[in-house]
Amino acid sequence: MHPALLLLADSRLPAGGHAHSGGAEAAIASGHVTGLPSLAAFLRGRLHTTGRVSAALAATACTLAQRSGPSAPWRDLQAEADARTTSPALRRASCRQGKLLLHVARRLWPGLDALAAAVPEPHHPLALGAAAHAAGAAPGDAALAAAYHSVTGPATAAVRLLGLDPVEVHRLLAGLTGDLARIAGQAHGSPESLPACSAPALDLLAEQHARADLRLFVS
Repeated sequence: MHPALLLLADSRLPAGGHAHSGGAEAAIASGHVTGLPSLAAFLRGRLHTTGRVSAALAATACTLAQRSGPSAPWRDLQAEADARTTSPALRRASCRQGKLLLHVARRLWPGLDALAAAVPEPHHPLALGAAAHAAGAAPGDAALAAAYHSVTGPATAAVRLLGLDPVEVHRLLAGLTGDLARIAGQAHGSPESLPACSAPALDLLAEQHARADLRLFVS
């Protein structure tokens, strides 16, 4: 694992990740997540759908930056991410996070100007994968960071919203380490092998959250 992965996966990186619950706030408000057992099911489901797609997109972005440099087809990959994010609210949230991450990453590492010029507001996995390459990390590292991000954000939000024991929530995350490794290992970094796992429940929750009168998280 490249040391830069620790920075990219750190929730303290000022890229706005703390403002997003990954659907946890809406799931809690609707009664789908009420405690540790339902949170465990939510995190596992999110990892194997959204997380799998995000890991593959991040690995592919890292590979494109590695092989193609300034000529990488960023707009094509952005379109692939759009096609796999059916909820408009989720697309907006992902691109907002991607824009913030890209802004921060360009101040830390050189080599991200091509992505910024081609797609000023990339989906978060694209920004993550390109930043991983700029930092010297491999596609597998980018995939692992993306998969990790897909569950840690909701887990942290659940602690704040439900007052859960942080140690118990991290025990749930520890139980997902094998799944994280497998999903990252299956992310081949090729546009032709991108998965298209759907999560209709997450799409519906995202749209409900976007229309909510009172919310603590952006998404």
